[in-house]
Amino acid sequence: MSPLEEAERRRTFAIISHPDAGKTTLTEKLLLYSGFLTAGAGAVKAKQGRRAATSDWMEMEQQRGISITSTVVQFPYADKVMNLLDTPGHRDFSEDTFRVLAAADAAIMVLDAAKGIEPQTRKLFEVCRDREIPIVTFINKWDRPGLDALALLDQIEETLVLEPAPITWPVGYAGNFKGVIDRRSGDFVRYTRTDRGATVAPEEVVPSGVAKVEEGEEWEAATDGIELLDAIGRSFDFERFVSGYQTPVYFGSALTNFGVRMMLEGLADVVPAPSPRLDATGNPRPLEAPFSGLVFKVQANMDKSHRDRIAFLRVCSGRFERGMVVTHEPTGKPFATKYAHSVQGQDRQTVDEAFPGDVVGLVNANDFRVGDAVYLDEPVTWPEIPTFAPNHFRLARVADTSRSKQFRSGIAQLDEEGVVQVLRRAGVGDLEPILGAVGPLQFEVASHRLENEFGAPMVLRPTSFTLARRTNAVSADFLRGRRSAEVVERRDGELLALFDSSYALAALERDFPELKLEKLVAEG
Repeated sequence: MSPLEEAERRRTFAIISHPDAGKTTLTEKLLLYSGFLTAGAGAVKAKQGRRAATSDWMEMEQQRGISITSTVVQFPYADKVMNLLDTPGHRDFSEDTFRVLAAADAAIMVLDAAKGIEPQTRKLFEVCRDREIPIVTFINKWDRPGLDALALLDQIEETLVLEPAPITWPVGYAGNFKGVIDRRSGDFVRYTRTDRGATVAPEEVVPSGVAKVEEGEEWEAATDGIELLDAIGRSFDFERFVSGYQTPVYFGSALTNFGVRMMLEGLADVVPAPSPRLDATGNPRPLEAPFSGLVFKVQANMDKSHRDRIAFLRVCSGRFERGMVVTHEPTGKPFATKYAHSVQGQDRQTVDEAFPGDVVGLVNANDFRVGDAVYLDEPVTWPEIPTFAPNHFRLARVADTSRSKQFRSGIAQLDEEGVVQVLRRAGVGDLEPILGAVGPLQFEVASHRLENEFGAPMVLRPTSFTLARRTNAVSADFLRGRRSAEVVERRDGELLALFDSSYALAALERDFPELKLEKLVAEG
């Protein structure tokens, strides 16, 4: 098939949530229901000859039970090719989520039925809104005590200013989950629990007349809710969805597999297929144009048996064929794609071809950085992926000076991946840089990786800095030597001024308005 026909089959989406809302469980259950996985011994496992399902591959993730990096899983469903981009669940890694969303066409927002919209949920939603990513909502854990269904919809509408349009509606209150009504057909889908949710939950489709008799008061309450939704016009509208005004809503329990199949069907139906991507000049690059891709993530040492570096790129146009020689736009250098993989968790599989919406991992792409374009024949540059403002700062130095070379190498690698921002001071360089982070957990990840992957344990010392501003050479010369400010340089050559308080910054802006002191993206 042509790239246009193949793109029409692609569904590329990310999963976002507050920590503990069930994102990783839902990821695994989507794979189970797709037929990509089997299950056994109470745990989801890969079918023989297929990739492992574990999305949280990093040792720290498995120890802590949270997602702190992003992964990519591709699986077939019906006649579609599903590209699932799992994102970090912790707010300290929201910058990584922002980068991953640059490669997605939609996002699943997972909500805990007992907690509703949490602070991190709202922040991630704003990231989606900034990137104009349409959102599908999955209200999870309906098998446990939680909020009223209509109250949850009110939260979505009032807090996120997003119109909820339930596709499925629960029968039974949170904690007494019987099944869902499919609003499209009116049928009742009744669920039966399986041992620890290890296998597909048996479903019984019950006509509404029979359900009314068998479910009694719970059925009456559910149909009353649907009548109210109908009366206020809360029906799914695809155009409102892709425009960012509406979110289709599904109720379920990822742990028990209730509602997962209908959610998966919905993703295949409503997630938009890839469309032409705007280049840096605002012009759309046609899907049928020669191959082009966007690098949205760089990761080294994903597997201790593969001590290499992988650049993840989303195919934006044309057909990718392994072995083709593409051009790396920032350097103008050719790059041979002999080692192209799909990377799922820590497992890899050679990719021979890919189409718009697909994600390809290019091994040993040492010059590639987040936001870079690669192309065949027709040059393209993509809009810059902004860097978030660091809110936390630490002085870093190697614990053992005999490991200084490994320390500098590791720090440079983590900087390029975006694990932390490495801020270099004049005259000091990489010997004792300042590390900047959106959240303090990033420092733990950096320390862990430096010690375990590069053999260079580091010592982190607190600083008094609390915020950063973008500046220029003239303003930097003025600021150097002032006790309340420190001038540093990022890897991209950008100069930043660090301040120990908002008061010190405000005083400078008041007394010296000619200074360049600009806010960075997503501060606070």
